[in-house]
Amino acid sequence: MTLTLMDIAERRPGVAAGVPGDSHAGALREAGAGSSSFYRSAGKRLFDVAAASALLVMIAPLLLFLLGLVALQGGRPLFAHNRVGEGGRMFPCLKIRSMRHNAESELADILARDPEAAREWAESQKLTHDPRVTPFGRFLRRSSLDELPQLLNVLRGEMSIVGPRPITPDELTRYGAAASNYLALKPGLTGPWQVEGRNDIGYAERVALDASYGQSLGLLTDVVIIFKTALSVLKLTGR
Repeated sequence: MTLTLMDIAERRPGVAAGVPGDSHAGALREAGAGSSSFYRSAGKRLFDVAAASALLVMIAPLLLFLLGLVALQGGRPLFAHNRVGEGGRMFPCLKIRSMRHNAESELADILARDPEAAREWAESQKLTHDPRVTPFGRFLRRSSLDELPQLLNVLRGEMSIVGPRPITPDELTRYGAAASNYLALKPGLTGPWQVEGRNDIGYAERVALDASYGQSLGLLTDVVIIFKTALSVLKLTGR
């Protein structure tokens, strides 16, 4: 369910609802213990900029083609949903639109009339058989091509190539003590959640994977995750 800045209007500007930005400073430092301080402080960002720039140049024709196909179906081809970023700052996470235009209003109706769908949404914030997804959107999701615009988020410094799964403020409350691990890093275009089961693991396992990644962050870890992501994309395991 897409959030707007109105959801956090009564909180501090730029900080997710219920997420105290400054109070996490100590926890953020702890999350970096045992990892390469240079890679965490500078190397990872350099890697992100170089990789995102190179990838955007290579995939620009494909990205424009996909956006054009979606635009032909009517409406805006790009979709931005607000997600919690590093330190609790909100940012517009970009995707190629894969759902019908009235998807947000449809969701409430689906959850109201389908108890099983409501249970699945409460557990994972996803629907295995989401009727709002268009046929072409289903292909985009299975191939993960809908996430290509997030390379722009990476260049803008809002995301990283590898990191925790981008989440909403409501989801962050489910992280409990692991919230500090999430807030210590930029959300990732890919991450351990995508290569270790992706759509087939429970929410608690996703949280554990994000926490573990934050504690073991390093160049080798990121390279391994990127390699596994490529294999996962080729298998069309998205949803």
